[in-house]
Amino acid sequence: MSSTVTTSPDGTKQFYATSSPYEDIIGYYRAVRHGNQIFVAGTTAQTIVALTESVKAVKELGGAGASSIVRVKMFVGRSEDCMAVGEGFREVLGKQQGNGVGAVATMIVVQNGFVNGDMMVEVEVDAIVDS
Repeated sequence: MSSTVTTSPDGTKQFYATSSPYEDIIGYYRAVRHGNQIFVAGTTAQTIVALTESVKAVKELGGAGASSIVRVKMFVGRSEDCMAVGEGFREVLGKQQGNGVGAVATMIVVQNGFVNGDMMVEVEVDAIVDS
């Protein structure tokens, strides 16, 4: 997936966009950096892909990657997929990774699914960049 980084006219924010059609249809950015904070949202697919794309967005906006991530919210379409989603989280962002990787995490089962019925999980990631 291709990506671009742009800066707001006043220079206070950086915006990370991908080629996802939903970003244009709905009008959001995949990630925004403001000061030392980075927020990533709207990242869907299988868990490992979604989290890896989130780590990439954090890096593109000046973060260290996984070690800059402090909070993850995982929205799951079906409760029977929760264990697999948790395993994907553990593989990409689990505290056993070491090297400063570790985040708080919440997993929420979405009652009526996502905008696209093929989506299994959506993640939101918050990161803080060391000055």
